[in-house]
Amino acid sequence: MAELKTKLNDASVEKFLNSVVDEKKRELSFKILDLMRKITKEEPKMWGTSIVGFGTYHYKYASGQEGDWMLVGFSPRKQAVTIYIMSGFSRYDELMNKLGKFKTGKSCLYIKNEEDVNLKVLKELITQSVNFIKKKKWG
Repeated sequence: MAELKTKLNDASVEKFLNSVVDEKKRELSFKILDLMRKITKEEPKMWGTSIVGFGTYHYKYASGQEGDWMLVGFSPRKQAVTIYIMSGFSRYDELMNKLGKFKTGKSCLYIKNEEDVNLKVLKELITQSVNFIKKKKWG
């Protein structure tokens, strides 16, 4: 089994976020940082070189693969700010319909601008996802 490249480390979250060149993405990143800190009641940690994560949970799949991962996280990428919603989006249709303009991947929510989304809805989406992951039984 391949080892995960993205690992929890002691790099400075603040230094990383302050290095974001795009001012709007940097400002949005600090808002998301505060939002996730309040929701998780955890301090942010760097995962790899470009992901800010909060909290951890241990997972174990039926395949035998297991490990530790962040409850929720984000990364200010070149194209968009990526928010990692570990529970995916299938159970949040109502919230997703109210969120605004975004794109998604399996567990990734891509936001180009703060103005594109309703931050109150984003807060509720993150809260519900974190609560779901904390309660989930893995394996």
